[in-house]
Amino acid sequence: MATIRQGYSDDFTIKNSKVGIGTSDPTEALEVIGGSRSQDIKVAGIATLTSYEGFQNRNTSYIENVNISGGESGTLSGEVVVGSGLTMSVGTAATSGQGNIECMKVYDTFNPPCGGTNGRPAAAKPGTIYYNKDFKTIEYWDGSFWRQVDNVARTGRAVWMGGNQTNAAGGQDDVCATTDYVQIHTLGNAIDFGTLNQSTAQNSSYGSSIDAFSNGFGQSSTQQNYIQNAKFASGGNFEDFGDLSRVVRMSGSCNSSTRGVTGGGAGPSNVIDYLELQTKGNSLDFGDLLVSRRPNNCTFSSPTRGVFAGGGPSDNIEFIIFASKGNGIDFGGVCTFAGGYKASSSSTTRGIQGGGSGGAAYGPAIESHEIASGGNATRFGDLTIGRLGANGASTQTRAVFGGGGVAPDAALRRNYIDYVTISSSGNAADFGDLTSKRCMGAATSDSHGGLGGF
Repeated sequence: MATIRQGYSDDFTIKNSKVGIGTSDPTEALEVIGGSRSQDIKVAGIATLTSYEGFQNRNTSYIENVNISGGESGTLSGEVVVGSGLTMSVGTAATSGQGNIECMKVYDTFNPPCGGTNGRPAAAKPGTIYYNKDFKTIEYWDGSFWRQVDNVARTGRAVWMGGNQTNAAGGQDDVCATTDYVQIHTLGNAIDFGTLNQSTAQNSSYGSSIDAFSNGFGQSSTQQNYIQNAKFASGGNFEDFGDLSRVVRMSGSCNSSTRGVTGGGAGPSNVIDYLELQTKGNSLDFGDLLVSRRPNNCTFSSPTRGVFAGGGPSDNIEFIIFASKGNGIDFGGVCTFAGGYKASSSSTTRGIQGGGSGGAAYGPAIESHEIASGGNATRFGDLTIGRLGANGASTQTRAVFGGGGVAPDAALRRNYIDYVTISSSGNAADFGDLTSKRCMGAATSDSHGGLGGF
């Protein structure tokens, strides 16, 4: 077979869409069958590549806009550099596969795929990133779940707010403005946090990564609708934030990283309303619970689901979807015992509830719930002492339960704090004490699942 070798100084002519080698008047197009190799490829003009295939083992630099409208993308072992202000577009007719790029430099902006929660890629590979418009966060697929990319520094601080308190003289205060806190990853007694804007009891709570919120108020026949908040990091006094859509006591609250939800209440009630955590103002209608109940903090959540588990007079469990709003959905199971006044908290995957008024009054039982799969609750262990009206908070690994009333009378209030490791099971251990003896308040943390921003 004849071989033609073209030298460095020989003529290479392109004329009238024809290519000539060694001639100034070419008559044919040039077709290359097989591979071609170059040390570097530099596209100096606007290039439209209907099919770009092969292996490029050196850097590729684009100094003008590039459009790939069809075919397969090539494989590159070096760098892809797109200059400032330029674009690289891959059309809908092009195909691509997963490969490896050691380094990719973008000098202006890079936009990942984006859309709502329901628009997440259906066949994502581990490491896939996505901008969720519903949550306003970057997410990544870990192979099992969509996780939020999180750069918020949290301290693991749990804050208790209000309640029915035993005063310094040993008498009983109907309501109090006391707030105190602990660092959940340590052990020890609580420290004064500040004062509520309004004294309260029978309230409920949720927390963003920045703020702790107290919702509602009640004592016997008295009910209020105010929402108050304070900064986790700095502590201090709470301020007025807005109002719930109704006056309520004994409600249950839970949250995602951006939205807080409050549902149920004395009556019992089935109303649910919600608040955008970063927007000061009043709450709005969310939907209705399947079962009217007074949760009194029998609530917990994952980044996407809020769960209402028990709460007088029901042992029913239902959940809501934070992003979509709407009515409660059957969770597919029941609590280990009916009743309310349980201290509740969660990791991103498991809800934990301790104590309460159901089963044996002032019971010590702790139960767990798998948030994603639903179903019946499972017995986890026991608190150090049975009580009702305690309040719970958590990090991803540890749940704490503080305060509560003990048998035979809820007026016999205690300042005990217990803790458990969420991923295991077993009995609670002693953590320390609250600054005062009280029950029927609320608690949250800056690391509590979504719940303080998962």
